[in-house]
Amino acid sequence: MATNDMKEEFVELLRSTEREGVDDVIESLEEMGFFTAPASSNHHLNVEGGLLEHSLNTCKAALMVYEGMLKLEPSLAKEVKREGVIIASLLHDVCKSDIYFRSVKKRKNAIGQWEDSEGYKVSYKNFPMGHGEKSVILLLCNGLSLYDDEMLAIRWHMGAWGINMNSFEDQRCYDTSRKLYPLVSIIQVADGLAASIMERTGQEMDEL
Repeated sequence: MATNDMKEEFVELLRSTEREGVDDVIESLEEMGFFTAPASSNHHLNVEGGLLEHSLNTCKAALMVYEGMLKLEPSLAKEVKREGVIIASLLHDVCKSDIYFRSVKKRKNAIGQWEDSEGYKVSYKNFPMGHGEKSVILLLCNGLSLYDDEMLAIRWHMGAWGINMNSFEDQRCYDTSRKLYPLVSIIQVADGLAASIMERTGQEMDEL
C-alpha cells in the first residue's frame, strides 16, 4: 500500500475515536516526521514509511485480538473500549518519530562481498526519554487526552523488554499494569504479532 493511502487510513482510524486532541496530535506527528520514519534501523520495516505501516499493522492485529477475546470473555467490553485499542496501538511507537537518520552502511551482498547500502542510523539526542514513556509524554504534551489504561498500554508495550530488570519498582509496575488493565496485554501481543508475522520477509527467513 502506498504511503499516502496508509496515512489516510491511519488518520481516518484515529479520528474515528473522536478523542479530544486528535487533530493536534496528527499535526504534531507530521512535524515530527512520524509518517515518513522507518520502524527500525536494521530489522522490521527499515524503510521510509515503515513506522506508519507498523503502526497500522499493530492496530489491525490489536483489533483482531480484542474482537477474538470478546467472544471468549464478553465481560472484557466493560474494561476495554475499541477506541482505546485504536489509540494505544496506532500511537505506541510515536517515540520513534525523531530517532532515525539516513546513512550509508556497509553490508555483505549475496556473494559475500561488502558494499555500500543506504540505511538509517539511530540517535536519541532529540529527546532521550526512553521508549514507551517517551511516546506517552509526547502525546500528552501535544494535546491528546489519554485514559490510564491507554497510557500504561503504550508505556509497557515492549513487555519484559521494556523493564529495567535491576528495578524492583519497574517489575512491580509492569506486573500491576497487566493485571489491572487488559489493554496492556492486547497491545503487547499485537505489537509482537505485527513485527514477527505480518512484517517478516523472505530475506530475514533466509538469514536465519
